[in-house]
Amino acid sequence: MCRAPVGKARGNPTALRRRSDGLEVENIKRRGITVKIATWNINGIRARVDGVLAWLRDCSPDVACLQEIKSDDGPFPRQVFEDLGYNVETHGQKGFNGVAILSKLPVDEVSRGLPGDGSDAQARFIEAVFSVDSGAIRVVSLYLPNGNPVNSDKYPYKLGWMERLETYAKQRLAAEEAFVLAGDYNVIPEPEDARHPENWTRDALFQPETRRRYRRLINLGLTDAFRACTAEPGHYSFWDYQAGAWQRNNGIRIDHLLLSPLAADRLQSAMIDKQTRGWDKPSDHVPVIIELDA
Repeated sequence: MCRAPVGKARGNPTALRRRSDGLEVENIKRRGITVKIATWNINGIRARVDGVLAWLRDCSPDVACLQEIKSDDGPFPRQVFEDLGYNVETHGQKGFNGVAILSKLPVDEVSRGLPGDGSDAQARFIEAVFSVDSGAIRVVSLYLPNGNPVNSDKYPYKLGWMERLETYAKQRLAAEEAFVLAGDYNVIPEPEDARHPENWTRDALFQPETRRRYRRLINLGLTDAFRACTAEPGHYSFWDYQAGAWQRNNGIRIDHLLLSPLAADRLQSAMIDKQTRGWDKPSDHVPVIIELDA
């Protein structure tokens, strides 16, 4: 399932199109080698737009799932990403939450909002379908509720959201689709996913019921892409801004890409891109990246 990590595939020169500014943008569908999918909680697009642009130029993912954009759809700076050759789909919300999908691939279809509760106004879920050589692939960008404090109504909302996500995943699995559920899950799955798990025992991210519901999701037949490729502890995707957490590597792994069986069969590599946490004005999360056979 997860073979040796591969480098970024080089496109056939005939599969490149030249934009008016002289940049060459790969046509992934014609390239037919791998598709690179990333997830990143950017913690506010206005504060982080320069960093996101720098990372896109450096990493060049084919699909980038962003969370916590903290912007309505209208003010979202879509033009700067379109100038890099990305199609932009957002499900925004002023001041907090908000998710987006940036893609070099044309979007076949898109929908917004996690099904199951028409009264839920929080912008935490967007999905898009793309066509690649091997067929359609569905990619979800999700921002699962934090749930803190546990003794408030925020924790039942988190658990309810996870139950709706499980129902959604069951339906997609029944349709035998290739899909990727990518995002900030706000779940520490196992003790090895935290530098100091004992510090999280009262937190909603590490509550037994939170972890149990995450395992229920996995046990439907989904694959944690990173853990399919890397079993060792000590790999994290979030470091708090406080108390020198980054400098001490006091992190947790809460950003995940869960794959359906048809997507997991195509998994080539998975990695956490830690470099961005050391940049100026960083997000407290870093990107997690996978490559699938296209």
